[in-house]
Amino acid sequence: MTRLGLLVVWLLHLLPLALLAPLGRGVGLLLYPLARERRHVTLTNLRLCFPQWSEAERKHVARRHFQAVARAFLEHGILWWSSRERIQTLVRVEGLEHWQAVAGKPVIWLAPHFVGLDMGGTRIISEWKGVSVYSRQKNPVFDRVLLRGRTRFVTPVLFSRQDGIRPVVKAMRTGLPLYYLPDMDFGPRDAVFVPFFDVPAATITGLARMARLARAVVVPAVTRQLPGARGYVLQFYPAWENYPTDDVQADTRRMNAFIEDRVRETPEQYYWLHKRFKTRPPGEASPYG
Repeated sequence: MTRLGLLVVWLLHLLPLALLAPLGRGVGLLLYPLARERRHVTLTNLRLCFPQWSEAERKHVARRHFQAVARAFLEHGILWWSSRERIQTLVRVEGLEHWQAVAGKPVIWLAPHFVGLDMGGTRIISEWKGVSVYSRQKNPVFDRVLLRGRTRFVTPVLFSRQDGIRPVVKAMRTGLPLYYLPDMDFGPRDAVFVPFFDVPAATITGLARMARLARAVVVPAVTRQLPGARGYVLQFYPAWENYPTDDVQADTRRMNAFIEDRVRETPEQYYWLHKRFKTRPPGEASPYG
């Protein structure tokens, strides 16, 4: 089944984006009523984060989210098998001057989980070398395809999540920027409860800890999906000043607050399918039932 699915994605990458993008959105509309569990997770997250919205508004954003996710998934074939030139055309880069302004310093690219995350990562390795943390996939066929897709241009330095942060910090000190994705619920280990849209969320403290160990500056890098068939835009933001501080909890909250602001700009593109609030403070029940 995995091989068949990958074959379909390979065939789809031959299509122009003008056909592939609406096809992906159509698949998302079909999946919305069928994927009951993921729809429940998405709507639960939206109820927690946007209680001021009506249920109709949340369902509208949820449907658009399924469309955005399905489109991004089908377009992965472009990342895995298309030319460097096509990928660089697909993903426009803006705000590069913010990274160039801190050239010569260790850098962490803060990359929140928007649907264009992999598009931005592949766009980066089409031109620049960096370091990232890789989670091995359970399916070996999909794992090989994914790993090849992430290493076929300017080969990044990849570490397993199980390797810890020391080898990552060592690589950063040699001048390799870190493409870092710290905004998912990885459980209570190395995490603190800080608000995410006013809801206590178990959030790993790795951004502040690695910034301190590597003496790195944080340059956010957010990739958004553009409407129609216009592709994506990878936006670099100004380097954070006065970060990290001596307060890890406050530093972690600052990260969540930045992500909240970006989510408000395109709420349908944040990765709501993930159980962001599955880890709860002692005695508090899971909101997912």
